[in-house]
Amino acid sequence: MSQGQGQELAPEAAMNATEARKELFALVKAAEEGGVTTLIHKREDRALLAPLDRFPAARQADAFPSHALSAAQKDFGDLISRAAHGEPQVLRRSRTPVAVLLPVDAHSASHSSGPAAAAGAEPAGGAVNSQGTQGRGSAPRMLATLGDTIGSVLASGPAGGPTFGLPGLDAATGGLQPGLLTLVAAPPAGGGSLLGLAAARKTALVDGRKVLYAASGPNRADIFRRILAAETGGDYPRLKQGRLTEHEQQAAERLRQQASVLLIDDGSDLTAEAIAETAPHVQDLSLVVVDRLQAAHNARLPLSGDRLPGASQVLATLARTLHVPVLAVVDSADPTFLGLLDADVTLTLAPTDDPAKVQVTVAERDFGAIGTAYLRPDLLHARFLDAGSAPVGTTGSEGSARSLGTAMERELAEAALPYTSGARQGLPASLTHVLAALRAALANGDQEALADLRPSLTQTAAAPQPLPDDAEGRRLAAALNAYNTTVSAGAPGQPAAVPPAADSAHVPDDEGDDEREQEIQPGDEEDEPDSAPFPALKLLKDAVARSKMHPIKVIRIEDRESGPWPLISERMDGEPRWVHPEATSTRVPYIRENGKRVRRDQLAVPAAFGDGLLCLIDRNGSYPSACSAVPLAPNKLLHTGPLAAFDKAGAGIYLIDIPEWTRTDMPHPLGRIIDRPDEHGRVWVTTPHIKQLERLVRDGHLAAMPAIHDSWTGKANESLFKPFYAAARQARIELVQAGGAPYKAYKTRLSIALRLLWPKREEQKSPFWRPDWRMSMVAEASVRHWTTAFKAVQEGHTLIALRNVDAAVFWTPDDTPPATYRIGTGFGEVKAKFIQPGEMIPEGDD
Repeated sequence: MSQGQGQELAPEAAMNATEARKELFALVKAAEEGGVTTLIHKREDRALLAPLDRFPAARQADAFPSHALSAAQKDFGDLISRAAHGEPQVLRRSRTPVAVLLPVDAHSASHSSGPAAAAGAEPAGGAVNSQGTQGRGSAPRMLATLGDTIGSVLASGPAGGPTFGLPGLDAATGGLQPGLLTLVAAPPAGGGSLLGLAAARKTALVDGRKVLYAASGPNRADIFRRILAAETGGDYPRLKQGRLTEHEQQAAERLRQQASVLLIDDGSDLTAEAIAETAPHVQDLSLVVVDRLQAAHNARLPLSGDRLPGASQVLATLARTLHVPVLAVVDSADPTFLGLLDADVTLTLAPTDDPAKVQVTVAERDFGAIGTAYLRPDLLHARFLDAGSAPVGTTGSEGSARSLGTAMERELAEAALPYTSGARQGLPASLTHVLAALRAALANGDQEALADLRPSLTQTAAAPQPLPDDAEGRRLAAALNAYNTTVSAGAPGQPAAVPPAADSAHVPDDEGDDEREQEIQPGDEEDEPDSAPFPALKLLKDAVARSKMHPIKVIRIEDRESGPWPLISERMDGEPRWVHPEATSTRVPYIRENGKRVRRDQLAVPAAFGDGLLCLIDRNGSYPSACSAVPLAPNKLLHTGPLAAFDKAGAGIYLIDIPEWTRTDMPHPLGRIIDRPDEHGRVWVTTPHIKQLERLVRDGHLAAMPAIHDSWTGKANESLFKPFYAAARQARIELVQAGGAPYKAYKTRLSIALRLLWPKREEQKSPFWRPDWRMSMVAEASVRHWTTAFKAVQEGHTLIALRNVDAAVFWTPDDTPPATYRIGTGFGEVKAKFIQPGEMIPEGDD
């Protein structure tokens, strides 16, 4: 039943393998364009040459054996045998899957080549037969089991589709997904076309992937000028006049070398059907951009007016057929009109109260709004910029985020933005945390945080860093190198690499208590010698090893930049930094006996508080005390998503709304966590704070539990560190009386062991890397500290200040501390001192 090349197949097609080999290209074209399924037999073996719609999993890269058509024609008989025995074979044109060979049900009585039939395919890879349809002249449709679908999704790996090159927007959208039609909706002159151009620039000029740019509005000359303006920062109005600087001419020549990956169709008769006819002929096509659909009818433009709903359906079909993303710009943000276009994803641009910022709402057809991003219009240069970054050299009012920091720091934050926003992966965790803190300090105008961060920045920039070898990675490497060079040279106006003077406004804190963080040095991760006063690390490793839950104590390096790990930060500790709103706190320079420059507090209390003294509370062993029963997940954290309610059997991290706290005599229960909410006003917290909020709701101090919008959890355990706690408690009892060097060594090793749960330096070879364990332990210490202070306030005591996990200041009319605290030297017990208001808070003497 041989047919000539290019002829259509008969309604019912069946061939032997020899005939099919000769007509393979015609059969594939019939399957690809007409949905035709052909039965092919080779002796006892029978297989179906079917369109991809019958077996969608075949589109997933590397999920099944695949063959270029020329190679498949050569080995066709062998492929038929493999397919007949249950192993689907994918046929592709270049790298694009176009058809698939599937097994045939041996019991099927007839076969149809119609688009709705699957010719009785066996359940290979998820194909399912319906017995009720057999014997009626047509075989059932091929269905995919959930198991096959899961396997296909997992086999596809992380999404690798085109992006906009705007980190905030890419994070909100997850990139442009193959097979989906995405609309960019903006009112006329709202900048929608610039987002389409941004996706084309990033995909073609940065990623080197083929783009078809169908221009119904601008012509090809305008498109080139906009690209040149965006790439060079040149003024678009001047470029329209044909006046190019030497730099712009050189850039234009460079763009000429990349021109083959960006194909422009600006024909006056451009229709959706014309785009759909052209796109399949573009080899290795990665993205289609349609700029633009015009809501108002224009007789000159086919893509306008009442023709748009039909055009939208054609473009959606094109996306599914070629399995590439199609991005179309429409010059309307009217929800009713957009509903008629029925796109898979819609990005709606809207102005904000800040004229320098535009909001982009990301919505999916079936789920509604799923995310929001903010962009800064830079229309002079025909582009958008991420709202989280500021161009180098940009200045604003004194004290604003734009004027904060040096030019090098702002450039470093901007270069790191693709990674700190979560849009890109590939940086060491320690580097990501430091750069994210820099971005937050600049964005929030936090001069003090920036000053405290500079020593870490200096150290980070000076250390060799493994960075991705791509455009973003190279830019970040250059920024780190420039920062390091500037600091090393001590250039004026740049961050100093030496300790500040005693009267500096940014003298580092040193709380002077026994829970002060120790600086970890290389070698601290080694076990202590047998002669050590307290082998803290040995004990901690033994406690984890003895657990019957078989804890995962180290997350692999390659997994640390995905899943829950980038979500965990030091701010999840919940440590309070609070002073009573009617009291006054002043930070004053102070030089310790060892010459170290620190800052201490001075607290002034209003006369309305009456006579009294400041009672200084210093908790002993806050961190190791928390180890006695800290709720955490010893094993892997799984993505459990939104939760209707907190499950006490689980532990991990949770994304919640910040609960309202109206009391002014106590800090917020979440401490400094609330200082860095996301754009929706939500924060990530660990299990200790979730349990704390539940208690407050139960006791009537909070109206209701906040909603849990996302979560990563595992099976809860509160005894993982209990053996370590018991050993540390006993050692303290024995050593605290002796004092001197043995007790100092005990405190040092205790702090180092707990710090090694989440070491920050790449060179640290700690036996642990569990940031969720570390932050759960610190959060538990913070919760206990807050809870004890709250009990004192409920009994009538006046809290003046609450700081870190161990320091509290009360106003007491006599020399008696609140009865809620136990005076002593044991874990959880406190030391109490009394000073006059206005005096400097002394250092701890433990």
